[in-house]
Amino acid sequence: MNESASRLAGPVRVVGAGLLGASVGLGLRARGVDVLLADASPAHLRLAADYGAGRPDDGGAEPALIVVAVPPDLVSRVVADELAAHPAAVVTDVASVKGAPLAELQEAGLDLSRYVGSHPLAGRERGGPSAARADLFIGRPWVVSARPENPRSAVNLVEALILDLGATPIEMAAADHDAAVALVSHTPQIVSSLMAKRLADSTDAALGLAGQGVRDVTRIAASEPELWVQILGANAPAIVQILRAYRDDLDQVLSALEDVDAAGSRRAIAEEIAGGNVGVARLPGKHGQDKRFRSLIVMVDDRPGELARLLAELGELDVNLEDLRLEHSPGAAFGLAEIAVLPEVWQRTVTDLTDRGWRLAG
Repeated sequence: MNESASRLAGPVRVVGAGLLGASVGLGLRARGVDVLLADASPAHLRLAADYGAGRPDDGGAEPALIVVAVPPDLVSRVVADELAAHPAAVVTDVASVKGAPLAELQEAGLDLSRYVGSHPLAGRERGGPSAARADLFIGRPWVVSARPENPRSAVNLVEALILDLGATPIEMAAADHDAAVALVSHTPQIVSSLMAKRLADSTDAALGLAGQGVRDVTRIAASEPELWVQILGANAPAIVQILRAYRDDLDQVLSALEDVDAAGSRRAIAEEIAGGNVGVARLPGKHGQDKRFRSLIVMVDDRPGELARLLAELGELDVNLEDLRLEHSPGAAFGLAEIAVLPEVWQRTVTDLTDRGWRLAG
């Protein structure tokens, strides 16, 4: 990140100083862009400013671009207010649902040529300005829901914002976006939360056996209920369609497990698991590339500096780390580092690490 890389001249007004808004501010400030902050909460505003996300907007400068980063149920009202208050500015928002706010704005009969909805596919389990990060959007897709009435100059300004923050702009109609995030974000949140709910009444002994599998499935279950009520409500039709199909598959598994010795039961279970194999294989790899990697699992002693030593030695071996997952069971004297590498260097990596004294699992 450096100032010379900035595509935006500023100032940029950010309305809403929570996780996303403050992260936008931090990312732009890192490039020298003047950021004007506004928030309904004076405490949020002061905290975001203290973290360096920008300066409180005193009305002394007119922004060329406005980023609305408020809860979903406020998006349409705040966008309308910003369009009216700043008649020369392009306005975008970062809400995770695009169809509902657009429909509300259209029903109000406003001139929306300067409004270009967008959505960064990035976030954290924690919210608020204290959780903000300047690098939150780096390498992440950022949807731009441009419409025919948007001048190209307005769309270009929003895409300049996205590129300045290190994200990848992807143009997608609002309806297509909402259908997509229902599948890859909103429904997974429900599935994760319902699975995590099963843990609430479990025994400490059972939870002591928890490994990476249950942690992976329930990682996003720590999200804020109030925010997700708004998100799910705004995209309910698309989510319901996916959940019904999910319920049908679950019913198939339940039926098979209720009489696992019945003819066809084991095959039904196997086919559902195999269907999951097919689905997960379609997920793109690093940087959105549809490229497959091979994994190896290294046992890392639970001592200071051991993980850093492993990563340094991979660099010495000229092995590019495509992905890394860590697992550490409570009470264990070592952790497991699952390393993904290109298939053509897998055998060499296994041999070289073994020669250097690393223990490989499996």
